[in-house]
Amino acid sequence: MNHVKILIVEDEQDYCAFLRQHLEDQGHLVVAAHDGMTALDAFTNEEFDLVFLDHRLPGKDGVEILRQLKAINRETPIVMMTAYGYVQTAVQAIKSGAYDYVAKEDLLPDVMDLMIAQALEQRSLRQENERLRQEVSARYSFDNVVGKSAIMREIFQKVQRIAPFNSTVLISGESGTGKEVIARLIHLHSRVRNHPFITINCAAIPETLLESELFGYNRGAFSGAVRTKHGLFEEANNGTLLLDEIGELPTALQVKLLRVLQEGKIRRLGDVSEISVDVRIIAATSRNLATEVREGRFREDLFYRLNIIPIVMPSLRERPEDIPLLIHHFLKKLTQNHEPVDVTPDAMQVLMKYPWPGNVRELQNIVERAIVLSDSNKISMDSLPQELRFTADDFKVQIPDEQLSIKQTLTELVPRVEKELIARALKLTNNNRTRAARLLEISHRSLLYKLKEYHCR
Repeated sequence: MNHVKILIVEDEQDYCAFLRQHLEDQGHLVVAAHDGMTALDAFTNEEFDLVFLDHRLPGKDGVEILRQLKAINRETPIVMMTAYGYVQTAVQAIKSGAYDYVAKEDLLPDVMDLMIAQALEQRSLRQENERLRQEVSARYSFDNVVGKSAIMREIFQKVQRIAPFNSTVLISGESGTGKEVIARLIHLHSRVRNHPFITINCAAIPETLLESELFGYNRGAFSGAVRTKHGLFEEANNGTLLLDEIGELPTALQVKLLRVLQEGKIRRLGDVSEISVDVRIIAATSRNLATEVREGRFREDLFYRLNIIPIVMPSLRERPEDIPLLIHHFLKKLTQNHEPVDVTPDAMQVLMKYPWPGNVRELQNIVERAIVLSDSNKISMDSLPQELRFTADDFKVQIPDEQLSIKQTLTELVPRVEKELIARALKLTNNNRTRAARLLEISHRSLLYKLKEYHCR
């Protein structure tokens, strides 16, 4: 068992000695204080994992000492002890921040051991949360979000300006451009940075479950609802909720989301009362919502309510000067526990010319794959996937002049050229249709359609 440092605040000498004896027998470090002022001095100068605090103390009331201890360090769990087991006192202590409340006659050795185990677990969770918070803050600080292009510098400046405000933000852009990264940056530079950042992908959850995920439900609201569940709006209360792929939100839920944005209230499934929530909404989409509105797939009023602060993420094709920066960033990140890896000039040239339909996410995946497949500490041409190594010359279709005539029409020529290009792409990618479509810069569905149209295998 791990040992903890415990402060006992108890004016009865015999009971204090009893507690101290047991705790020290278990190997714990114990500091005893017989009045509130001594306890406050000790708590100010030392860090404790758990406090046992008597409700009745000379001079100041135990609940008042509890409040002052919490003002010094709100993270340390404090157990209130009393010989007077009044419910009202217990409620007052819990409201003031007590971790637990126990009558002295019930504070037996096994109960103390259980409380200490729980305190250890809480300390471990607290330390892990702090580590993760620092890691996330470092990861998403402006210094670590890569981009020197003018368009990315403009986005960073915009994030700095809007982060302190609670305005709704709509981030749009192709898949893989870093929309969630920017959303986290906004949260981590906001006034609610120490509160939750919750994200949900509206396209990844079935419509029948999405409403309960967002708004929660009461026990018995439907078959299988055996307990009350908080929705993500409640989980994100006082923090930020990222609604990723908002363009996929069903129409019925668009109406309910609009109401939440307007009134700041939600209603769980199966509940008749409303719950107030204070949540900053950031929405992200790879669709053009203005087009979706014109075509009747997205509510116009919701679009305008979301589009208060628009941010458009550029594709990697629009900021090629950032590609070397991103590559070296990923190399450093992926090889931090290994020998450093560099990129040969010819490989870098190929990486710079590739159109990156999958954007930054695809670039990171390619760099990681190249590191794994490289036989040295250099990423060379041989480390790159085949489709990246092809040049425009690989797709030139030569048609002899004698085969061209004034009578030949585009209707006859285009299918011939398309069939030749598709055949070459499939050959170069070993008949991998997904990679061939990427190489041809068309969608997978379009490639399948053309294969069927031209009767290609």
